[in-house]
Amino acid sequence: MIAQALRVIALNEVRLRLRRLSTLAALLAVMALCWLAIADPADGVTMMVIDGRRVLYTSQALAFGSAHIAGMLLGLAGFYLVRGRVADDLQSGMGAVIAATGASNALLAVGRWLGGMAYLMLFVLAYLGSTLALHALRGEGPIQLLVYLQTYVLMLLPIISYAAACAVLFDNVGALVGKRGDVLFFFLWCLQFGALIGVTESPGALWPMFIDFSGLLVAVTTLREHFETTNFVLGRTAFDPAGAVLVIPDSLWTLKAWGFRVATLLLSLLLLTPATLFFHRYSPDRVRPRSTRGNRLLALVDRALRPVAWAVRPLPGLAMRVPGFAGEVLAEVALVLSMSPSAALALAAGTVAASVVAPGALTGVMMGGVACWGVIVCGIVPRDWQNGADAMTGALPGGVVRRFLRQWAASLVLALPLAIIALRWSLDAPVRASAAIAGVLALASAASLLGGLTRGARLFLALFLFTWYIALNSPKEAALDLVGFNGSASAGTAVAWALAGCLAWAAAFAHSRWRQA
Repeated sequence: MIAQALRVIALNEVRLRLRRLSTLAALLAVMALCWLAIADPADGVTMMVIDGRRVLYTSQALAFGSAHIAGMLLGLAGFYLVRGRVADDLQSGMGAVIAATGASNALLAVGRWLGGMAYLMLFVLAYLGSTLALHALRGEGPIQLLVYLQTYVLMLLPIISYAAACAVLFDNVGALVGKRGDVLFFFLWCLQFGALIGVTESPGALWPMFIDFSGLLVAVTTLREHFETTNFVLGRTAFDPAGAVLVIPDSLWTLKAWGFRVATLLLSLLLLTPATLFFHRYSPDRVRPRSTRGNRLLALVDRALRPVAWAVRPLPGLAMRVPGFAGEVLAEVALVLSMSPSAALALAAGTVAASVVAPGALTGVMMGGVACWGVIVCGIVPRDWQNGADAMTGALPGGVVRRFLRQWAASLVLALPLAIIALRWSLDAPVRASAAIAGVLALASAASLLGGLTRGARLFLALFLFTWYIALNSPKEAALDLVGFNGSASAGTAVAWALAGCLAWAAAFAHSRWRQA
């Protein structure tokens, strides 16, 4: 009976997620990243260099590189793709049904973990198919499917289990349901990833291997022990076509590496214990926002932000007096700031900082500002649907298309601090300023497109935060310099981001027209 119940729950989880457009969008994004990172050696760029020698694109090399890319992204995006079922259950009314069933908390938690695991494994299989196609095009040896499967299981199975277990844990703890949990997980992911990078630079301790969910530390250690060197680069890098080449053997993975990965996989399962113990069971007082009464921390936050809430109060009245489309956009901005006083505080602080800080400090303000802005605007488009107001706002004059236009415009208005920084850059670095404007337009259009397609904020948030983090750690990559905060953007990359933004805007506009029809 228990096995049958787990099977039903897991299959239901998989079916529900496979119907989402976010699955296809995330898969296309991961495939694009893989094809971008594994460059064509004919162009003088390769994905891996060891001791100054290019690594041949054999099955083991491509499996290693592609699994490394997938592991980095699945550690973050996998969490956002799997979580969110509590909100769906509450909105559809299934939460009350599930709460009234005789199924135990452990059964529900394990069943959803299995469903998340199965869903992400299907995701990885589709990604593997794309990598095999890349091998057929750029590979330098036969396709060895067993080598690919071995590497993918070793590197990706623990991170898949970890992402699914974290998603279940965050959905089962009432305080972590919603955007607070989303942002918290991102910072935990950054801390773990940053700590592992620090360990790779000073090897010696074995205990970090056990919590290396991404597989980065095990991969780097295995390469170091096999080739007896620390001089290697994993990522797009130029090489000398006339130089010597290197081959990664098919028997790269040792029993020690397998042992660490199995232990890491088992450790990820421990997260299901607190998920079971603290499961809210869809109790309204534990899932929905709690009153600040009786909670000192929330009361302190409420009192601290009260002046901000008062400052925002005149905006709705002002929006009513402003005629036409401008008033509608101002009303959207007022709604965003009224619902989130912390967003209003961030907007005010960012505007002041962007206006008064020294020119040398603008880079830091832009880094923090674009991260805060992305977190704020990702929820604008899906907000109406999530609150049951989608049909009502779509019936207003102009319909769905006009709603899309005013929400997109509102996201640009909320980027005021970033616009001020771009204006200040335009005096001394016009290319950097152009990159900032192009990046903001592209990100605003992407948020509108993905929010409309998926009716959720998590897909854009996951891709945005992942790209933002990678850009911070790749300051010389012009294509990743989203809004010019690294200073490496070129005129070509600015034009490319502007073109991508136009395409995303056109796709979002077409989708809104289709929905209105």
